[in-house]
Amino acid sequence: MARPRRRRNRLSMTSLIDVIFLLLLFFMLTSTFSKFSEIELTAATSGGGASADAKPYFLQLGTDSLRLNGEALTLDSLTASPLAEAEEGTPLLISLAGAVESQRLAALLIALRALPALRVTVLEG
Repeated sequence: MARPRRRRNRLSMTSLIDVIFLLLLFFMLTSTFSKFSEIELTAATSGGGASADAKPYFLQLGTDSLRLNGEALTLDSLTASPLAEAEEGTPLLISLAGAVESQRLAALLIALRALPALRVTVLEG
């Protein structure tokens, strides 16, 4: 007596491909593509006064303005400003005017990395 042949069912790859595409879409939408950087901040200490020769610079950061000792300035022109010729350890006091966003302050601090001679202090508002 001959056994009836069983017909093998083929596996459908359509559902597997659908799941893979859904996973791909999920991971693409939930991942972040922004680049994070670090800004080094140091706490203020007492007794570490500046030398008498070092004249401090005052930088006022507004929501759409930047002033160095009262003169208008842009973030791109910081390296061409008098700050570029500052002596080692020259204090730079940053004052925030109005409701400045933290991203704007971070952009300023990143731009000031090009001027390592300055001793940067952010004043409380």
